[in-house]
Amino acid sequence: MTQAHAVETGGPGGRAYPRRAWIVAAVTLGALVAAAAFRSSTGVLIEPIEKEFGWSRATTAGAVSLNLVLYGLIAPFAAALLERFGPRRVVTVSLAIVGAASAATTVMTAPWQLWVLWGVVIGLSTGSMALVLGAIIANRWFTERRGLITGIFSGANATGQLLFLPAIAATATHAGWRWAAGIVATLAILAMALVWGLIRDRPQDIGLIPYGALPGSADALPVPPPAVSPVRAALSVFAGASRTWTFWALMATFFVCGWSTNGLVQTHFIPAAHDHGMPATTAAGLLAVVGIFDLVGTIASGWLTDRIDPRLLLVAYYGLRGLSLFTVNHFLAPGVEPGLWVFIIFYGLDWVATVPPTVALCRSHFGLTDSGIVFGWTYAAHMVGAGLGASFAGWVRTVDGTYRTAWASAGVLCLIAAVVAFTIPRRAAGIVAGVSPWHTPGQHGELDDAEEMTFT
Repeated sequence: MTQAHAVETGGPGGRAYPRRAWIVAAVTLGALVAAAAFRSSTGVLIEPIEKEFGWSRATTAGAVSLNLVLYGLIAPFAAALLERFGPRRVVTVSLAIVGAASAATTVMTAPWQLWVLWGVVIGLSTGSMALVLGAIIANRWFTERRGLITGIFSGANATGQLLFLPAIAATATHAGWRWAAGIVATLAILAMALVWGLIRDRPQDIGLIPYGALPGSADALPVPPPAVSPVRAALSVFAGASRTWTFWALMATFFVCGWSTNGLVQTHFIPAAHDHGMPATTAAGLLAVVGIFDLVGTIASGWLTDRIDPRLLLVAYYGLRGLSLFTVNHFLAPGVEPGLWVFIIFYGLDWVATVPPTVALCRSHFGLTDSGIVFGWTYAAHMVGAGLGASFAGWVRTVDGTYRTAWASAGVLCLIAAVVAFTIPRRAAGIVAGVSPWHTPGQHGELDDAEEMTFT
């Protein structure tokens, strides 16, 4: 039996099965897009909501920042929750909450309701999925091509968000922002039905093994869920991982990634372009182009991650991104200048190209068992950076009347992140059978002395 064919057979009779791993991956991708679509629409909906209610940019940007921060902070606990109760139940409930909260925004009348619905409810429920879901599904359902599938998840997820923007912008312009919010609510409910019907927590639950795994290998064996609560599991992993420089380096670089993408460009590019006389629909169309090239760039990054030192990829991604951000303010104009096209295409290729190498470094340094939760903590730093970046850019715009300082400061942070990425060790010693090199009481059982090794 070949490795690629191994996932197609299972059960006592050895019957052939469809390639269920790819079906699960496709549905997971749809759930990721649906959950993130509302957040991606905030850049379009900020101005219509401000115009209707008379709210300031600081008020609306603050709600977006709270959404981004909670979206990230919940990630490590969401990862532990997904490990304990399974993606199927957690994602179904989260999508139902996203749909209900998105619908509820259509009847809000006060700023605190915006903060509760946009900031708290949708921030926490979408954060219960996000890229930690993609990392866990990739680890559980794939042995081969994990880097590629992670690239597809992260690239197509962001692409899907950005491709929704033109439709949401057109709907908000011609029918009102409430109809745009309704589109997101409907999408979330449809995704919920697909998740419940087609996703299973592990391939072993239906007599299969991960894509590319050999029957009888360690990757083919079922892994029991953690015996401890999700909160304790997340905190235990943090306590172990925080003893290493790699953990803090990944946290710092991903913090900058969030600041420079979700926080700055995704939230403020449309208002910034509008400041220069560009129509909101045109700016939203440019972000959609970013999404198209993001799909190409991130899948390519996943392919490269399976072949090249992930640390070097991060150095290149952050360094080039930082240089590109110094050019944005110069290229923005009422029309689309040639230089702006260069930025849009390049930024699209680089948008979330950082995700596959970051996930790979989590797996190689912290083991397969804990890598999902470690990536959850790293992603928390990403979204805290996004929240602070969104607030900082909004504050700069309020004080200076321009985003020039916001673009330049993000460029400097990216160059610093490139240097930090270069300091990450090549990999950790002591990773045995996918188990982290520290003892996690009550979660993985006692480790042998040979397994309790320190990092190099």
